[in-house]
Amino acid sequence: MRGIAAAESEEMTTPAHVAIIMDGNGRWAKARGLPRLAGHRAGVEALRQAVRAAGEFGVSWLTVYAFSSENWSRPKSEVSDLMGLLKLFIRRDLAELHQNGVRVKIIGERAGLQGDIKILLEEAEALTAGNDALNLVIAFNYGGRDEIARAAQKLAAAAVSGSIAPGDITAEIVAEALDTRDVPDPDLVIRTSGEMRLSNFLLWQAAYSELVFLPCYWPDFTREHFADSLREFAARERRFGGVSARDVAL
Repeated sequence: MRGIAAAESEEMTTPAHVAIIMDGNGRWAKARGLPRLAGHRAGVEALRQAVRAAGEFGVSWLTVYAFSSENWSRPKSEVSDLMGLLKLFIRRDLAELHQNGVRVKIIGERAGLQGDIKILLEEAEALTAGNDALNLVIAFNYGGRDEIARAAQKLAAAAVSGSIAPGDITAEIVAEALDTRDVPDPDLVIRTSGEMRLSNFLLWQAAYSELVFLPCYWPDFTREHFADSLREFAARERRFGGVSARDVAL
């Protein structure tokens, strides 16, 4: 599939992997005098549009921060509402995602999740495992520090058992122990709501990602916001710790 780059300029580069911190549902609702649940519902619709736009623009991987490991500290009623929306999204949208060739992958800690939620997550992954039009990664009960700590525990256990020597542990081996072991690092991370931080999202993987911060709340995120973010990405020069071609020429 040709991406937005091909549609506008042959020299424009579409990122293979876009990750999104979907922030601002509650503030969107508050600004309209609505309950927070209304903001989360509107956020689900924005997610549907983002998934469609990612496929249209030729993005191969889309990762969304759906529920962080810190979100459990929110009021019980809000957490319950969020769990209900997750179930509703999977039940209503999974058939369409599967029909459109979207493969669903879940990252995050599953231990301690309610049984029905774990079953839904597993069913979504199993049903769509053979699809390859778009990889949709849902970060659920996810925290970057927790992910790295769990990876360290795996490697420590392997070292104690003698299956690996501590001195042989490299960055590549650590990456293989993460939830995202078969997922490429994000080229672009987008955050809505005007906040300018990663909030414990893909801390290892986003080491060299380009970051775009948008002032709009997540429910207001549109196809055009997505397109603008891709244009911003295409205008940047990625150096990965090296020297730019322009500086070398000088």
